[in-house]
Amino acid sequence: MTATFSPQALIFDCDGTLADTMPQHWRAWQEVTARHGIHFPEDRFYSLGGVPTRDIVRMLATEQARPDIDPLAFAKEKEEAYFQLFEHIGPVEEVVAIAREHRGKLPMAVASGGSRHAITKVLTHLRIVDWFGAIVTHEDVVNQKPAPDIFLEAARRLGVEPRSCRGYEDTDLGMTSIRSAGMDAVDIRHFTRGPR
Repeated sequence: MTATFSPQALIFDCDGTLADTMPQHWRAWQEVTARHGIHFPEDRFYSLGGVPTRDIVRMLATEQARPDIDPLAFAKEKEEAYFQLFEHIGPVEEVVAIAREHRGKLPMAVASGGSRHAITKVLTHLRIVDWFGAIVTHEDVVNQKPAPDIFLEAARRLGVEPRSCRGYEDTDLGMTSIRSAGMDAVDIRHFTRGPR
């Protein structure tokens, strides 16, 4: 991040960046993978932050020779398990404070590998959904993080050149996505309290 850079728009990832949801996602994954006998270690879960559930399931089913697993049905089951844990979700205060400070001053968007339904529900739960001029999710692009598409689409919807945007992320895949989009990239892990 360059000290002299003055962004004309801010684009935030949601899970683990604006919202402290990763522990709840992990609990939901544990519940559903155990039910289906799928092996998915915690370190791998965190390394795949930003990848849509259906894509992770497809990968795991292929690796573990489980053609019986339907990635879309599994993703729906996992999302339902996650929604049961909503009462435990809070904001990532340091990042929400940045969004609050720039609300109404700069165009802002959310760029997330989650589903539109889940991301809108999280932002509504945190009472910040109306802060963002665009919410771009995995349904809106073909190529997912670490490809730049989701951040590029968010910039397009805000009407701001990508090089004039600053993106906020909490994963290596997300940081690659922002940098590949030609944006100023902020790794929120540098100023929050440890991994989320």
